[in-house]
Amino acid sequence: MISSNQTSELNHILFVTTEELVPKDDLLRKVDRLVDFNFVYDLCKYLYSEDDGRPSIDPVILVKLALIQKLFGIRSMRKTSVKSKFMSPTAGFWVIQS
Repeated sequence: MISSNQTSELNHILFVTTEELVPKDDLLRKVDRLVDFNFVYDLCKYLYSEDDGRPSIDPVILVKLALIQKLFGIRSMRKTSVKSKFMSPTAGFWVIQS
């Protein structure tokens, strides 16, 4: 059973930024500083249609997922997308920030 003291402790909200969670020497942080992934849009432009079909997954996200897969030795793209949220404090954020 939770006492009144424990209940008041549970009501606190902690605001944390990615900058506070991720060490300055994190591998993905280093890659992000060194690589500008915007070149992927130019390489893939002819492969995507703006008018036909369903909305696509951002090609930069796919490249970042593949890079995480290789860097961390994960064999499955499905496992990569799931594990990227938990492997490194920045992995999940790094993929979706593009």
